[in-house]
Amino acid sequence: MKRALVIGIDDYPGNALTGCVNDAVAMATVLQTAGNGDPNFSVRHLTSQDGEVTGAILQKEVENLFSGDAETIVLYFAGHGIINRETNTGHIVAQDGRKGAWGMSLVDILALANKAYPKIKSSVIILDSCNSGFAGEVAALGTEAVSVIGTGVTILTASHREGQAAEGGRHGVFTEIVLDGLRGAASDVLGRITPAAIYSLVDQTLGPWGGQRPIYKANVQTFVTLREVQPKVSKEFLRRLPELFPDEASEFQLDPSFEPARDNVSPDIMAVPVNDENVAVFRGLQACNRNGLVVPVGTDHMYYAAVESRSCRLTAIGAHYRKLAEERRF
Repeated sequence: MKRALVIGIDDYPGNALTGCVNDAVAMATVLQTAGNGDPNFSVRHLTSQDGEVTGAILQKEVENLFSGDAETIVLYFAGHGIINRETNTGHIVAQDGRKGAWGMSLVDILALANKAYPKIKSSVIILDSCNSGFAGEVAALGTEAVSVIGTGVTILTASHREGQAAEGGRHGVFTEIVLDGLRGAASDVLGRITPAAIYSLVDQTLGPWGGQRPIYKANVQTFVTLREVQPKVSKEFLRRLPELFPDEASEFQLDPSFEPARDNVSPDIMAVPVNDENVAVFRGLQACNRNGLVVPVGTDHMYYAAVESRSCRLTAIGAHYRKLAEERRF
């Protein structure tokens, strides 16, 4: 119920690129499986190293992607992009692209995505090409931009409508960050990776002064999970949050029995026996602290909260995950 089409074109006559095939191959590899090796997306490759990616082939494969039923589909393209100034339309460029027949119109891609809902619950379009920020707009008079994004459609692009997509050493600059995000850099506490989180990672990494600015557009009611990796805090421990914190305002009392490492502490603290069960709980609370779910009360560090018999409490994010656990949402 999840499928992806990844397209990478390097071999443009007279205007070759160097990293787009690498981009597509790496993207396919990452999307195929979850972090634990479970199947994720059923992926079809379309790259210039395997054969010529003509405009007719491009059109046919994209149309096939948006046909039939699916929970989630992903269209990924790395290659040249262009805006036809005469018609104010954006295009991804096929290998045989030329004036009047560049490849496939971004308006046509958007129309397919909009029409696919509800048979396809979520359509995610990721474009690493120049002028790709045009995606989501429809042709209008002059330079006017009109955005009409249908239900369930998410668009993530390497640049704004007038921007360039830079190439790096082995991958496009944008795709390199997206790949890092999919491998885990953009995951939430439960290990889920969404397009919005990937955009946030790309935006932060490129910074406000970079020449390349990514674009994120979406019309979704729920976040789409593109991939799952190892949770930052085990689900087993997160499910214990309602037990440890009976309500979101509760504080969990600590004492030296939770912390086996006791450096430069007083003899009375040293005399408190270590409790293995408490140590296991404390390790989970420390993981929660590292990921912003729990904070110590009255001190800056969890270690001192334990050896000084202080407490810890949930943050707003921690209270959110406590509620999810209470409602058995994971």
